[in-house]
Amino acid sequence: MADRYEPPHIHVQKDDNETKLWLDPLEFAYVEGFRRHECSEILSITQEHLSDLLRAWYERFGGMSDE
Repeated sequence: MADRYEPPHIHVQKDDNETKLWLDPLEFAYVEGFRRHECSEILSITQEHLSDLLRAWYERFGGMSDE
């Protein structure tokens, strides 16, 4: 569970493609294999669910959220 020592983020994988997004601020940490339009879609979906993702992060790993 090394993720707990990093800022809130998510990992997205599809086939051999992978990305990691920081949630606050919302930005890509890295992208491997996803095309630009796929990254746009990932970013849009993440933004749409950002509050839920941050809440889940803090429930799982602890800490304080701004919400």
